[in-house]
Amino acid sequence: MFNLLKIRFNQGNQAIPDIRTAKINDMFRGIPYIATESADKTVESVCPTGAVKSTPLSIDMGKCIFCADCEKACKKNEIKFTNLYKMSSTSREKLIVNMHTDLKSYEKTAVQTRKDLKKFFGRSLKLRSVSAGGCNACEMELNACSNVNFDMGRFGIDIAPSPRHADGIIVTGPVSENMACALEDTYLAVPEPKIIILAGTCAISGGLFYKSPALNRSFIDKYKTDLFIPGCPVHPLTVINAVLSLIGA
Repeated sequence: MFNLLKIRFNQGNQAIPDIRTAKINDMFRGIPYIATESADKTVESVCPTGAVKSTPLSIDMGKCIFCADCEKACKKNEIKFTNLYKMSSTSREKLIVNMHTDLKSYEKTAVQTRKDLKKFFGRSLKLRSVSAGGCNACEMELNACSNVNFDMGRFGIDIAPSPRHADGIIVTGPVSENMACALEDTYLAVPEPKIIILAGTCAISGGLFYKSPALNRSFIDKYKTDLFIPGCPVHPLTVINAVLSLIGA
C-alpha cells in the first residue's frame, strides 16, 4: 500500500489542466490552410475520397482522411495542413475550407452553442456510442477521451452503457447495411430531447467507403445531425472541445 501511494504521489495529476488551450504535436494534421484561389487539377486526382477541388481550391474536412497527399502534390505550397485541432462544426457546409477561411475565426465560431442544449445538457451529457461498421480507430480515440489524460468525465460528459440512459448518440463508422437498423433502433431508444453527433470522416461522409454498395446511410439523411467532428481518426481534444462548445459547458 505504501508503494502504491508513493507511485501515485510521484506521478501527480496526469490530466490535461486546460483542455481548451492544450498543446498538440506539430505533426498532427488539423485544419488545412489554403493559400491560393486555385491549383493544378492533378491535386484532385490524388485525393482518395474526393475531398479536394482545384477550382476554386477547397478541401471538405468531412470527406478528408488527412493523408496529406494533396499537400505533397502541391509544388507551390497551395495547401498546408496546420495542427489546429478544433475542426468541428455544427454546420456541414462550414467543413469546406478554402482560401477565404479564417482559421482563427473558424476555431471560435464553427461550433455554435445551442441555448436549448445548454439548458438540458450544460452540466451533464451522456452519449451512447454506436460503431456503425468502423475500423475501430475512432472508437479507440473515443475510449481515450475518458482516460486519465483527457478525462472528459470531469466535465460531466460520459459514454452511457445503454441508449435508455443516454442524451444522444455519437456515431463512428460509415454505416454499413448490417448496422443501419441497429443504428436507428439505438437512436429511437434514446429519450427526448436527444442529439446526434457524427465522429470521424467515415461517419460524416462515408470516407474511403463512400462509393461502397455495402453502405446504407439512409439514417444520416433522415435525421438532423447536431455536430460534425472531422478526423481519421478523431482526436480526443477535437471531440471534447467540440462537445463542450456545443452544450456551452
